[in-house]
Amino acid sequence: MSINDIRQAVLVGDGATAARLAREELDAGTPAADIMKDALISAMDEAGAKMATGELFIPEVLVAAEAMKAAMDVVSPLLVDQVGGGRGTVVLGTVEGDVHEIGKGLVRLMLDGAGFTVVDLGVDVPAGRFIDAAREHEADVVAMSSLMVTTMPKMKVVVDALHEAGVSAKPIVGGAPLTQAYADEIGAAGYAPDAGGAVRLVRDLL
Repeated sequence: MSINDIRQAVLVGDGATAARLAREELDAGTPAADIMKDALISAMDEAGAKMATGELFIPEVLVAAEAMKAAMDVVSPLLVDQVGGGRGTVVLGTVEGDVHEIGKGLVRLMLDGAGFTVVDLGVDVPAGRFIDAAREHEADVVAMSSLMVTTMPKMKVVVDALHEAGVSAKPIVGGAPLTQAYADEIGAAGYAPDAGGAVRLVRDLL
């Protein structure tokens, strides 16, 4: 039994085994944060990398994400206890014109598991809804996803709208066609290349 066994269970989509091993690791005294970082986030980082190279396909990544969620359900209560609740609120959505759910869904799962409050606005979200939600929930971060080059400019619309509205939430961006340079260009507070990176970025910003 080891952290790596949990990683492998997640990667092959065996949620029952991932959850059982996570419980055993917790019982053995392994900190929940270590399981989260070294097994769950690490597994999904690897799944994302393998999807990018064609070794895994979207259905396999989704199965891995479900397995990760099963283990996360075991780890999350202790994780929040160990790192403290109320870590921050993140408003999350795929920008207007883009209806891709998968990447955003992985980010939501990981942020939830890391103890953040996540307000998921779904897909095809106009700038006004990001602003309204950030205000309503007093968000610390507004996280935007885009998987299409044609919808990337909508991210700048949201960033500009946040500034114009005087909303203090930090805008961050992610998605396959994006880069750190583009995030800098549009005035975003940060860029994450994958779901694991999104958790680390939000943690660093707060």
